[in-house]
Amino acid sequence: MSGPITIDQGLVKEATKWRRHLHAHPETAFEETATADFVAAKLQEFGIEVHRGLGKTGVVGTLKRGTSPVAIGLRADMDALFIHEETNLEYRSRVDGKMHACGHDGHTAMLLAAASHLARHGDFDGTIRFIFQPAEETGDERCGGNLMVREGLFEKFPVEAVFGLHNMPYAPAGTISMRTGPMLASIDTFEFHVISKLAHPATQFFAPDPLLAAARIVQDMHAFKARYINPAEPIVLSITQFQSGNPADRQSVHVTPEKAVVRGTLYTLNDALRDVFETGLEKIVRHAAEAVGAGHKFMFERGYPVLRNTGKETDFAASVAREVVGADAVETNMQPMMGAEDFAFLLGGAPGSYVLLGAALEGEATQRQLHNPNYDFNDEIIETGVRYWATLAERYLARDGARA
Repeated sequence: MSGPITIDQGLVKEATKWRRHLHAHPETAFEETATADFVAAKLQEFGIEVHRGLGKTGVVGTLKRGTSPVAIGLRADMDALFIHEETNLEYRSRVDGKMHACGHDGHTAMLLAAASHLARHGDFDGTIRFIFQPAEETGDERCGGNLMVREGLFEKFPVEAVFGLHNMPYAPAGTISMRTGPMLASIDTFEFHVISKLAHPATQFFAPDPLLAAARIVQDMHAFKARYINPAEPIVLSITQFQSGNPADRQSVHVTPEKAVVRGTLYTLNDALRDVFETGLEKIVRHAAEAVGAGHKFMFERGYPVLRNTGKETDFAASVAREVVGADAVETNMQPMMGAEDFAFLLGGAPGSYVLLGAALEGEATQRQLHNPNYDFNDEIIETGVRYWATLAERYLARDGARA
């Protein structure tokens, strides 16, 4: 094993400029054309072979050295969110209603900088795939990770393992956390309608009250989770939207509405429970609507599966993390989180590991929450992220075949 990898400070400054440029020009799912142009141009500038169009706006760079057939995949996400930025930063979003509120601008910049370093100074034997993925934020199976895999990511660009990284504003800057097995939850969304007809309150007994029935269904759904599912199972069931009647029309307060529409999400660390909930929630809606004589609709849309890190690859990522930030700053058995990530689809196609890079400055953890209109990526962790990626690639593709 060679000594610790150092990153040129000029490159770190360049990566910071790239990150802020991307922050000012956010693009949402499958619209990352300018972002992809930027990424592809940089990779070509570094002398890296570029392939475009996988997953619509995805970019894959390939860097080969030596004769080894071993290949490693490094992935960064590129898309922004439909959030209106409320910061006063010089490089704040120039697109109303869209911003990089999850740090994908930083993820992209760090992997680009790692590609630049490895192209100029990389000491390895094998192939590195730099995977720049669109549309991580969709929350459903139409996401960029799933699309890239279905369009042949690992057939066209085979790898022995694939690795991902996400900034984590809730952890001290420069720490790295991971775990083997389930690390992030699956996500599914559901929606139900209770359908009746308009009725005057004085004669409401002529028509079922959809609002009352929907409220009862919401209670029954939570009761189903609380009383009919093993409480040892990590599950988050949330009702996030409830709409009935027209609040903009004050006169409609005198009419019982004809329909109620309710939406929610389900997160779990056990993929088998997704089937249980789809069946159980549909029965609750159907039986409650039928009991009062109302019509109903129920939709359950699958999102990302549980993200499961594989053991050997996570042990390897941990060894690299310890080299980069020191053993005291590495957590290898973090508590699973009930958020979701479409990197899970990539892990369905190849073994690998996903890690969290702490991004909070002291006293700022609550100020840098993800998906927040005041969020900004912490540029102080760019160098750490670049060193992690570069070290990961070099150690995995060590010339003597001995990995860290």
